Amino acid sequence: MNMETNKIFAAFLVAGIIAMLGGFVTQKIFHQHPLEEYAFPIEVAEADTATGGAAAPAGPEPIEELLATADIAEGEKLSKVCAACHTFDKGGAAKVGPNLFHIVGGPHAHMDGFAYSDAMKAKKGETWTREALNEFLWNPKKAVPGTKMVYAGMKKPEQRAAMIKWLETLK
Repeated sequence: MNMETNKIFAAFLVAGIIAMLGGFVTQKIFHQHPLEEYAFPIEVAEADTATGGAAAPAGPEPIEELLATADIAEGEKLSKVCAACHTFDKGGAAKVGPNLFHIVGGPHAHMDGFAYSDAMKAKKGETWTREALNEFLWNPKKAVPGTKMVYAGMKKPEQRAAMIKWLETLK
């Protein structure tokens, strides 16, 4: 072998050693220990039917008493979340969801030309009463199984009462 071949071989050898050393140092600096658990645990209260423990509520809490003192301004403030998908003005256009002007006391699937889910179309003859809105706002997917609405629901009865009280003013 001549000197030129030895230099090339030495260059590859040094490059390999540097790459191995770089990998070793990187492993020491950035090594992460494996997690004991791969998810954040979520505490869920489970019903203990053997001991008579309480199960998750089958429906929303009644809000009739809360409606008497419900804050209309709070309902309007809460509606800002709904405004991402709905309009509230008279004759307003549909967005992702239908216009909600005069929804309280109005029929389900009320807006002509809107692409309601089959589940909502099946309720077309029914009226949006305070009770029906309370249930729908609490959990839309449970109130109308098959609805296209992706909102998870409003769990606090005071908030649902305020929202319904505000919706009643839209006439």
